[in-house]
Amino acid sequence: MGSRFGVKDLLLYLFLLIILVSIWLTMVQIDRQWSFIRLTQEKLDEQTRDIADLRRQLQRGVLVADSDRPAQTTGGLPPTWEGFRRAHQASLAPDYAEGDWLINYFGSNLQRLTPMLSADAYASWVQEQVLDTLITRDPETLDWLPLLAESWAVSEDGLTVRFTVRQGVTFSDGEPLTADDIAFTYRFIMDERIASPRARAYYSRIKSVTVEGNDVVFRYEEPYFGSFELAGTMQVLAEHFYGPYLESTERAEQFNSATGLLLGSGPYKLQDPVGWTPDQPVELVRNDRYWGWVQPPFDRMVWKVIQNDAATLTEFKNGDVDVYSARPLDYRELLKDEALLARTNHFEYYNARGGYSYIGWNQQRDGEPTRFADPRVRQALTYLTDRQRLVEEVFLGYAKPANGPFNPLGKQINPDIETRTFNLARAQSLLAEAGFEDRDGDGIIESADGEPFRFKLLYPAGSDDYKRVVLLIKDFYVKAGIIMEPEPTDWPLVLKALDEKAFDAISLGWTSGFEIDLYQFFHSSQMQPGGDNFLSYSNRELDSLIETARAEMDEPKRMEIWRRCHEILWEDQPYTFLIWRASLNFIDERIQNVQRTRSGVNRPGLWQAPGEWYVPAARQKYDG
Repeated sequence: MGSRFGVKDLLLYLFLLIILVSIWLTMVQIDRQWSFIRLTQEKLDEQTRDIADLRRQLQRGVLVADSDRPAQTTGGLPPTWEGFRRAHQASLAPDYAEGDWLINYFGSNLQRLTPMLSADAYASWVQEQVLDTLITRDPETLDWLPLLAESWAVSEDGLTVRFTVRQGVTFSDGEPLTADDIAFTYRFIMDERIASPRARAYYSRIKSVTVEGNDVVFRYEEPYFGSFELAGTMQVLAEHFYGPYLESTERAEQFNSATGLLLGSGPYKLQDPVGWTPDQPVELVRNDRYWGWVQPPFDRMVWKVIQNDAATLTEFKNGDVDVYSARPLDYRELLKDEALLARTNHFEYYNARGGYSYIGWNQQRDGEPTRFADPRVRQALTYLTDRQRLVEEVFLGYAKPANGPFNPLGKQINPDIETRTFNLARAQSLLAEAGFEDRDGDGIIESADGEPFRFKLLYPAGSDDYKRVVLLIKDFYVKAGIIMEPEPTDWPLVLKALDEKAFDAISLGWTSGFEIDLYQFFHSSQMQPGGDNFLSYSNRELDSLIETARAEMDEPKRMEIWRRCHEILWEDQPYTFLIWRASLNFIDERIQNVQRTRSGVNRPGLWQAPGEWYVPAARQKYDG
């Protein structure tokens, strides 16, 4: 029986066709609407940039003629804008262009971006792109230069530091930044309800911060050698944004538990200043309201999380990461890779802020002293730690043995202090004095009550170099009958262990500087929960010397005190100081104006300095 195609079928097909056409037209209309919305947003962003440019021109006294943007000048900047001198010079290059992304990476997951709560270098790298300070520093001359402050004055006795705050600065949400925000930042840090004991330790020297017209005035109870830097480098928080968290204890607790409350006046911003969580990537976008003389060069600053050294190297070789901090073994091999060298630049240097690595010996756990409370034990473990072998076998010569916390590039280090070398006999003698001997002939030393000398060494997981260091140290210790059990741990759990002091020993690192303050790390007052003396180390003479050094304004006298501190730490060995590691960096060759400086390289955000790196328009690979 043949099929028939009737009028009803025709009508049905026409009806279906009409529905399909309607759907198609609707999709076209939606697509056009989205295009219109996108174009509108682009126009709004462009207008925001134009308004920001006009504001900057008014601040500078530039007469706007035929161009929306301020004319470039080859002359010097006004004194109040000297903080932008290097960035301005970079912007005058013939191939200079704004745009593109700078892709970096973290070696572990980031847990917090909220200022005052975060406790690692990764978070600080992000925050220094978002939060501004009153002053910045020239990375070559190390001179202090104006940023949020136009000028400053320090009293003869050093007890008062006055900054005149720049007019016309806004936070990324458009709200103005004033001297009141700076005074508020101090109040916020010092509020005991805010879980920021580390920051309070820094700013405890300040007596008051007050606003006098357009000036903000820092007053100190007593002289402090770092009074100017302490005040000038405080990252400014917006009172209208963070202030509500001081309205009640409940609101303060909400702040303390927040992971991504980050808003500032810096060159970049979080797209959502309240909503970042640790499961999200870290991406900063250009702050179109940025107030600076020079606009931020990159559209985005991106950090990937890559927790494996081999994977990081693969990403860099594939061009998916722009900056690669190489392991010594990889660095040596990459120098032979002609194809990679053709598209990258490489730098090796000792960074003034690069810091040192160490093993910290926990002297008190669960309220009771540990075996590490005996300085003879700590000295013995340092004699067993063959740092020269670490330098040669793990770091291939791209490191120096450390004997204390002071940077070899600075003046604090005591040149008369030796670096202990491997000495098994001396270590065994000290251990015997402390009561540890092999009492049963099994090759493991025991205490007087027969407890074997066995402990766990906590260290951050993910780094092959760290693993090699720890395994080599394990071999060193077993020669003296000590069993050390490596305990690689994810970073969030490392921070938890520090806060709870729930570890036997721990290997970490501290950043450094040309002159550092030991108070945060070794003063006994910082044994409190959340403080950075998480080893419960106490020495009354050292406490007194630290306090004296902090109050000594005469630099030569202060250096003598710091050198005596160095002697005490060398004798006490609360840390076994391991190495100063050289920075071994490869940077994608499309990134221009990367320069060696006295402080390392001129990376974006160093001392809050405006960015100097850029990518020429013809070489840009990312949009928007």
